[in-house]
Amino acid sequence: MVGAQSGDGSRRAAQPALSSRAPSAESWTRLPSSAPVSSPPASAQPGSRSPWRSLRHRSMRWWSVANFVSNAGTWMQLTVQNLLVLQITGSAAATGLSMSVQAAPALLMSVLGGAAVDRWPRKLTAAVSQATLSAVAFTTAVLVALDRLDMTSLMVLAAVTGVVATVDNPACALLGNDLVPAEDVPSAIGVGALVFNAGRLAGAALAGVTVGFLGTAAAYFANGFSFLFVTAVIPFLRPAAGAVRQVAASGKRAQPPGMTAREGLAFFARRPRLLALAGITGVSAVFGRNYGLTLAVLVTGPLAGGAGAFGTVSTVLAVGGIVGAVLGARLRRPSVRLVGALAAAGALLQVVAGMSPSLAVLLVLVLPMAVVESVSDTAGTAVLQTDPPARLRGRVLGVWGSVGTVWSLGGPPALGLLMELAGPRGALITGGLVIATSIAAGHLLHTRRTPPPVLIPAPAATPSPLKTAA
Repeated sequence: MVGAQSGDGSRRAAQPALSSRAPSAESWTRLPSSAPVSSPPASAQPGSRSPWRSLRHRSMRWWSVANFVSNAGTWMQLTVQNLLVLQITGSAAATGLSMSVQAAPALLMSVLGGAAVDRWPRKLTAAVSQATLSAVAFTTAVLVALDRLDMTSLMVLAAVTGVVATVDNPACALLGNDLVPAEDVPSAIGVGALVFNAGRLAGAALAGVTVGFLGTAAAYFANGFSFLFVTAVIPFLRPAAGAVRQVAASGKRAQPPGMTAREGLAFFARRPRLLALAGITGVSAVFGRNYGLTLAVLVTGPLAGGAGAFGTVSTVLAVGGIVGAVLGARLRRPSVRLVGALAAAGALLQVVAGMSPSLAVLLVLVLPMAVVESVSDTAGTAVLQTDPPARLRGRVLGVWGSVGTVWSLGGPPALGLLMELAGPRGALITGGLVIATSIAAGHLLHTRRTPPPVLIPAPAATPSPLKTAA
């Protein structure tokens, strides 16, 4: 894709994260109830569970508006992108090649992009990357308007966009971290998911009107202006009161000279929680979640439905994603254990969906599948962005970007091969069982390796010096 980032939802999700995390139920050691425990900080006290609580902060409201405008512009462009490539080349293979060229930098350079985000001032980095993407979109628009866009320039623009995105994605995601206090992080992630889906719907609807009246180049011009709008908003963003301390602490991240990409890789490799999260997400990405592929084949094949039937299934998936985003926004302290439980539940629902005797039964199952997936994604994003220390978050997101690109490129072919061997029903059932079994095995392994609780005996009772014998 040219002049726009990938449409996977990470582009403008604005998923802020907290700077520190209290010990969770997944800690390696536990104290008995008799042990003295200090009072939790004020931020950890129970508070509002409204999914919209992050929007009480003025900067978060502006950031959400900017994200909506940006996502709408991107989806306007993505709606006409593949058609444009087909018009230029007349080759479906070239369309896939342009997508691969844009994705390749994320595979190779995301770790370096994350290191740059940790080293440079965050707001400046995000503003510059947004302005650069705007220039790419405007350049593409001019070439399209002048009928000068050929295959060579298309691939160059795709590669430039992919390189800039390796810095822009973590920079914009972590910029949102500075806007809300810790307890509002899941809400901000859920709001970001809702904004993304709203921008997607608005962009797809506006694309037809814009192209019909103004031509294909207008979609690229609109996307360029959407980037400029985000660039203009960034300088006016201010952290909420509860986020001032974490911003001040993370502001020193550009000072240490040893901030290398290798440090981020080492932290990720030594962090069991992140490795577990990567394993859960990876197996789910390969053997499930690609419902646009598996359900399309199931609906049009064994269930004897047509394009309209699959459109209905896609609509239900979208509705479930929105409901899940709202529910996920109510979370206060997501954990890897919660992500695993939700992923296993979704896998079991996938197994049942593979046995659906009719389209009506499938529709009943698709909604909870989408809800569980959306809540799991919100919880996983919160863990990913909150677990590392502030100075390493850019590099950890960079590592995640590289790993996620492997999944996104390798998952569909592997799932397609599984469908060739086992059919759509067999692929759904087998994939769901593989996911659930893998998560259960990982949980059992973790449980066996976890040391027993540390028991601290209570001090023996001693007679009070004021007490006298009878």
